[in-house]
Amino acid sequence: MKFTDEIARRRTFGIVSHPDAGKTTLTEKLLLYGGAIQEAGAVKSNKIKKGAASDFMEIERQRGISVATSVLAFEYDGKKINILDTPGHKDFAEDTFRTLTAVDSVIVVIDVAKGVEEQTEKLVKVCRMRQIPIIVFVNKMDREGKDAFDLLDEIEQKLELRVTPLSFPIGMGYDLKGIYNIHRKNVNLFTGASSKDIHSTTAISDLNDEKLNQLIGDPAAETLREELELATGIYPEFNRQEYLDGELQPVFFGSALHNFGVKELLDGFIEIAPAPRAKNAEERLVKPNEKDFSGFVFKIHANMDPRHRDRLAFIKIVSGTFERNKAYKHVRLDKNLKFSSPNAFFAEKKEIVDESFPGDIVGLHDTGNFKIGDTLTSGEELHYKGIPSFSPEHFRYINNADPMKSKQLAKGIDQLMDEGVAQLFTLELNGRKVIGTVGALQFEVIQYRLEHEYGATCSYENLNVHKACWVDGSVAKPEEMTDFKRVKSKFLCKDKRGQLVFLADSSFSLQMTQQKYPSIKFHFISEFEPEASLK
Repeated sequence: MKFTDEIARRRTFGIVSHPDAGKTTLTEKLLLYGGAIQEAGAVKSNKIKKGAASDFMEIERQRGISVATSVLAFEYDGKKINILDTPGHKDFAEDTFRTLTAVDSVIVVIDVAKGVEEQTEKLVKVCRMRQIPIIVFVNKMDREGKDAFDLLDEIEQKLELRVTPLSFPIGMGYDLKGIYNIHRKNVNLFTGASSKDIHSTTAISDLNDEKLNQLIGDPAAETLREELELATGIYPEFNRQEYLDGELQPVFFGSALHNFGVKELLDGFIEIAPAPRAKNAEERLVKPNEKDFSGFVFKIHANMDPRHRDRLAFIKIVSGTFERNKAYKHVRLDKNLKFSSPNAFFAEKKEIVDESFPGDIVGLHDTGNFKIGDTLTSGEELHYKGIPSFSPEHFRYINNADPMKSKQLAKGIDQLMDEGVAQLFTLELNGRKVIGTVGALQFEVIQYRLEHEYGATCSYENLNVHKACWVDGSVAKPEEMTDFKRVKSKFLCKDKRGQLVFLADSSFSLQMTQQKYPSIKFHFISEFEPEASLK
C-alpha cells in the first residue's frame, strides 16, 4: 500500500467526558465492533472478573475509574483506528489535556440524564481553542433523561457548539423503540440486548412510508415524523468541511452499555472524521505526507509491565514513516537514537512494529532520554507546540515510611514524575521533597503505584502552599535577587530540571513579593529556559 493511502486510512481520536458518562464503556464497544475483543468488560462491576481493556492499571480496576490515558488500535472497514481513552476525573485532567495535542478529532460523551457537566465544559473549551473536530455522542438512552431538543439546546449553550443531529432517538428509557439514522436514512430497533449482532436495521428513505408504522407503532411513528420535521427546520444541514473546521458538531444518540447506536456512530465517524492533519511546530507547519519523519512525546508511562520495570514514551507520528532500527534525532538532546522494539498498542498488550505512519501512536522503550514535549525527527530542528504544563494546586511533603527501601522510593518517584502525573520540588533549605499535583486523588495513585510497582512505602504531610511559581531572574537586578533569596529562603525549592521555584503560601504573599521585587518574573508554567544566574 502506498504511503499516501496509509495516511488516508488512519483515524486518530480521543474520547472525552465527565466521569461516569460511559466513556470507557463506549471504548469497549468500539473495540468489540473492530473485532479487537470478543467480550466487553463491565467497568464498574466487581462481580464480572473481566475488566475494561482500556483500564489496565490495577488501581483503575479497583476504583472503576480511568486514571491514565490508554491507547488502543484496531482495524474496521479498511480503516486503522487509534483510540485514546482519557481519564474523565478532574484530578487527572492534565493527562487528558496533553492527550488532546495528539488527536485529530474527538468524541465527546454526554449522559442523557445529567446533560452537560463541568469537566466536559473544560475539555470542550480546549478542543474549541485548538479547532479539533468534535462529534457528540449522547449516551444512556435506555434510561430516563432529558428531552432530545432540551439536551441539544443545552449542548449549544453550555459548550458553545453549533450542533446538528445525524441520528435521532425514537422514545427514551422504558419507551426507547430505536434510533432513526438521519445520515443513512434507516431505522435501528432497540431490543435491550447487548450483543453486537442483535440490532436489525431497516432502510426507510421516505418517512411517510407505512413500513415505519409497522416497525414502531402509530403513536411513535407520528411523534418521530414531527420531531424530525422540527429538527431539520431548526438545525443546519450537515456539512463535512464545517465539521472539519471545528464550526459544526454532529450529534449521535445511543446506549453504549447495550451496544445500541454505537455502530451508527462508528460508521459515521470513519466516513466523516479527518485523516491525520498537519501540525504546527515553532519553526513551520508540518504536513503528514512529507517524506521526512517527525513526531513528539505526549505521554510517558513507567511500569506498563511491572515485571520488567519498563518505561515507555508514547510518540504521535506527525509526518513521514517511522522505521524500526533506524536512527532518529532527539532534538532537545541533539543526539541520534535507534529503537529496536517500537510498540503498537492494544491497552497493555503491545506488539513490535517494523514501520508506522502519520496518525499512529508508537511506544518507545526509554531509559530516561525522553521528557513530555520532546521531538524526534529525521534530522530537522523542529519543536512542536502546545504541550501544556500546569502549576500544581495541591502540595504535600513526601516521607519515606521504610528506611530500608529508600533506593526503591527514589527510583519510583523519579520515574513517576517523568510521566507528568505530578511535579517534584526539593526545598533549598533542608532538602525535603515536596510533591505538587493538579488533583488530590493523584497522591493516592502515587502512593499506590510506589507500593505495588516499586515495593516502596511513603507517607504524606500537609503543606500550606497556594501556588508554585517558576522564578525567572534573567533580567532581575542582582541586589533584588540576592534579597529575594535571603528573605524567602524557606519557600524556595528546585524542580526536577533544576529550575528555581517559589512556593507562595497565599495569593496575598505572592502579590506582595511581586511588588517588592518588580525585576523578577514569576511564571505559572515551567516552559522557559532558566538563566545561568538561577543555577
